[in-house]
Amino acid sequence: MLQEPWPFHSFELKCNSYPKWTEPEYFSFSPFPSKIFLYWSLLAIFFFPNLVHTIPYRVGVVGPWSCDPLFSKALPNVAAKLAIDRIHNDASLDLGLSFNYVILEEDCQTSKALSTFLTYSGVASGFIGPSNPGYCDAATLLGKNWNKAVFSWACINYELDNVKSYPTFARTLPSPTRVLFNVMKYFQWAHVGVISSSEDIWRDTGRKVANALRNNGLPVGIVVSMGEDSMSIRQALEKVRKVDNLRMIIMCMHSVLIGGQPQRQLLEIAHEMKMTDGTYVFIPYDTLYYSLPYEKTTYDILRFSSKLRAAYDAVLTITVESEQNTFYQAFQEAKDRGELVTKLNPDEVSPLFGTIYNAIYFTAHAMNSSKMHGSWVSGSTLAQHSKNMQFYGFNQWIRTDLSGNGFTDYVILDTDIVTCELSRTYIVDMETDMVRYMGRPIHFPNGVSPKSDSYCWFSNEKICTGGIDPAFALMVFLCILVAIISINGLAYVIRRRINKIKLVRGPNKILLTLDDVTFINPQFSVKKLSNDGSRTSDSAQVISDTRSMKSPMRSGSIKSLTPATYENSNVAVYEGDWVWMKKCPTGDFGDLKPGTSDVFEVMKDLRHENVNPFLGFFHDCGVFAIVTEFCSRGSLEDLLQNKDVKLDWMFKSSLLLDLIKGMKYLHHKKFIHGRLKSRNCVVDGRFVLKVTDYGYNEILQTQKIPHEDPTAYELLWTAPELLRDVHAALHGTFTGDVYSFSIIMQEVVVRGPPYCTLELPAEDIIQKIKKPPPMCRPIVSPDHAPMECIILMKQCWNEVEDRRPTFDEIFDQFKNINKGKKTNIIDSMLRMLEQYSSNLEDLIRERTEELEIEKQKTEKLLTQMLPPSVAEALKTGCTVEPEWFDDVTLYFSDIVGFTTISAMSEPIEVVDLLNDLYTLFDAVIGNHDVYKVETIGDAYMVASGLPKRNGNRHAAEISNMSLDILSSVGSFKMRHMPDVPVRIRIGLHTGPVVAGVVGLTMPRYCLFGDTVNTASRMESTGIPYRIHVNQSTVKTLRSLNEGYLLELRGRTELKGKGIEETFWLVGKEGFTKPLPVPPVIKSGQIGHGFLHDEITAFKRRKAEKQLARKNN
Repeated sequence: MLQEPWPFHSFELKCNSYPKWTEPEYFSFSPFPSKIFLYWSLLAIFFFPNLVHTIPYRVGVVGPWSCDPLFSKALPNVAAKLAIDRIHNDASLDLGLSFNYVILEEDCQTSKALSTFLTYSGVASGFIGPSNPGYCDAATLLGKNWNKAVFSWACINYELDNVKSYPTFARTLPSPTRVLFNVMKYFQWAHVGVISSSEDIWRDTGRKVANALRNNGLPVGIVVSMGEDSMSIRQALEKVRKVDNLRMIIMCMHSVLIGGQPQRQLLEIAHEMKMTDGTYVFIPYDTLYYSLPYEKTTYDILRFSSKLRAAYDAVLTITVESEQNTFYQAFQEAKDRGELVTKLNPDEVSPLFGTIYNAIYFTAHAMNSSKMHGSWVSGSTLAQHSKNMQFYGFNQWIRTDLSGNGFTDYVILDTDIVTCELSRTYIVDMETDMVRYMGRPIHFPNGVSPKSDSYCWFSNEKICTGGIDPAFALMVFLCILVAIISINGLAYVIRRRINKIKLVRGPNKILLTLDDVTFINPQFSVKKLSNDGSRTSDSAQVISDTRSMKSPMRSGSIKSLTPATYENSNVAVYEGDWVWMKKCPTGDFGDLKPGTSDVFEVMKDLRHENVNPFLGFFHDCGVFAIVTEFCSRGSLEDLLQNKDVKLDWMFKSSLLLDLIKGMKYLHHKKFIHGRLKSRNCVVDGRFVLKVTDYGYNEILQTQKIPHEDPTAYELLWTAPELLRDVHAALHGTFTGDVYSFSIIMQEVVVRGPPYCTLELPAEDIIQKIKKPPPMCRPIVSPDHAPMECIILMKQCWNEVEDRRPTFDEIFDQFKNINKGKKTNIIDSMLRMLEQYSSNLEDLIRERTEELEIEKQKTEKLLTQMLPPSVAEALKTGCTVEPEWFDDVTLYFSDIVGFTTISAMSEPIEVVDLLNDLYTLFDAVIGNHDVYKVETIGDAYMVASGLPKRNGNRHAAEISNMSLDILSSVGSFKMRHMPDVPVRIRIGLHTGPVVAGVVGLTMPRYCLFGDTVNTASRMESTGIPYRIHVNQSTVKTLRSLNEGYLLELRGRTELKGKGIEETFWLVGKEGFTKPLPVPPVIKSGQIGHGFLHDEITAFKRRKAEKQLARKNN
């Protein structure tokens, strides 16, 4: 091509060669003599026209011609050949080059179709397609990169109309969604749903159609794909029916009129579901691609199926308008002229045949226009010259405007339930984007068309609000918003008021005063307890004394309690049980803040065996204290310092495991302790460790009370990162609690204070911890604990907090350390008690054998302690073999509030009480076939079914005895406290045991087995004046059918046994003796002691008697 007019000094020549003719190479020539240039000019004049005509242009027709049988019915090869032949014979077209075609396969899966398209860059000079809108963007970008035209009738994306971004793309037909929008705008059907068949090409088409309509501002309610079976189609239609306000359903699949079976199934099932009654209008999408014949055309598929014909009455078919002939007529004429070599009849060919033909002709006219304007044939020039075009295609006019938008007309076809023909009702004029009525109305099912939507959906100047004035809607919204805020504010105030009332009233009240608690102080200690409530050495002595007073058997000289006040005591009685007061720093506590109330509610809800329960908050006389359950063994720190208590590894691991369980529970509740130390872990009378002092920091923070500066020693449990950040230390962290646990592990393992092996002052240790390296940690020898335990300890005090394990992980590792063995301290204590009892019996027997005069008494005592048969065997020196009993029933009972009674009684009075009560019990059991096993303190144990077996009668004997004992206790009076009722708890359990005599020197008839433990648990989890029965006993009683009256208690947690369903034994048919009425146990009360009112009344009466005695 000449770049400069003549004369010139240099020129460029573009040379193109197939197949990369669209990528010109430029050759520059330097100035040369005019004579030589004249020779070159003559050569170009003679040879260049012939050279151009030898350059081929091969258009690739892309489509799923092999994988989709209905696409293959379009006969793409025949359509392309017919178009090429007519183009070559069309005198109005001077392409200036050789024009040919190639059929290119498109896979039915979108991903494979795109990968295949990548291989077509060297196969074709331009493309008709793709037929799958799913990869139109990618294909068009590839065409832009290759500078090859991509002309398609199926691409929907509106972004493709951007000439700058996609300069090689053009549409051979108007955009299908633009046609749909014009129709929807005319009928005012804005709410639309899209349903597609299962093939990739139609699923992607459905999504692209929905996106295009949404870009036009229309509400697409649902896009769903259906399967091939009727169940899947029905489910898809159910989803469509659930969407409100839908007017139109677009069916992205092959039309039933050209053989599309999925659309037939869809319409027939929709008809069965009453969805073709005029509520919806169904629109076939694929008919927008071609010109469906309708004049003088009858569709047999409608004629032979009345069900489909009825369903198709709800369908509006939109297709390309036929100008002179229908597709079938045009196809037949071409066949008659011998232009088509095929045996197929027109109705056996898909009308997409004409669309393929038109697209190739479209390309030829673009090439012709490009040549007429002197432009080189490339992808961008062909797309540019596809504008302002008009030609007659296969059977209609194809037109484009100056912008390249097609305005080929479309027609809306309708049928009714009677005829099998399609009739033209409206013309969609794409040049004006208007819909014109053609004189025949649409026949809607039942004569009712789908409801119209607001026109605002189709207007660019209005906001669609569903007919509601925006200003009015805004006002209503603001009013509703103000009302909601006001209601929420009022509800907040009311809730706060209710919570405040609950704090001071009701069974779950939290705020306590002097009217609710009675301060006490053991007479053994006159030292003032520390104000901060920590278990120091002074308080340890107090706790040691109180422990002995709660368990009278531990000491033979139990003293009464001296008067105490809130100023000098941290121990009080609340609802009959001892409690501990954790006092807050002195100062103005003020009114309770709402945040403090929230903290109280959270703490009140914490319930776990290894978490010391929060009972309330003392708020009176300028004293403020957290009230928790009193634990008689003191703190863990006290226990470790008590050298009289021997701690083996089983004992230590049991304490650590309790601590792990308690902290695991708190962390699961998202509760940070923040102050975990050995002195904040308390041990109850059963050697169960419980975490306490949780929530202390939160209360001080919500009340904005300044914290007291801790000493260096108190900081030894604090994590390094919290030592460096004082503000974070006030709140605590989960990982900080893990670090504190590791220091407690060190205390327990070596049984010494924190960092005791370093022999450094606490101040120096804190400085080393805050400023590593080197890292300062306790030194623990492997001799003190298993190596796994030491490794776990080191993991917990890791300097990087994120590397510390959680308590869930610690729990799992600790179980592996013990190799699955149970570290139950109760079993060990029972063995210790049995050994203690055996020692006492040995002592009694030795003393009695020394006295010949007491021989007969000794023998009588032996027969009372052992079964007669066993006693006789032992007297002769024979060995008594252990015996297995398959089924026996055990009885356990104890006195409710015995600790309080002992604390308020003289030792001799306690002995008199037990003697009177057990004498009463012994008189009752003499009337029943039972065996008294033993008594321990206030505990009384009886068995039936051993040593003499009695079949299943053992459950009845124990039950009858229990009812008699309970009846007699109801009228029992203590000598020194006649006005204070004696209440007992009774527990029964049936199961197997092993009974035998332990030892020869001081034999003892003992029972062994899990049944003994379970019976004890039944008693300890019962309530006063109730007989607590396990399910095994209930089963035996019911089998006897003697009319025992049982009440279901419900699911009860038995320590070590889990949760079981238990019952109350409340009577028996024919049993007429009166039974005492159980006291009402309010929610939140422990139920194992006396009520506060009873104790107060007794004190008052005792004081009155003493005063009267003085006056006399």
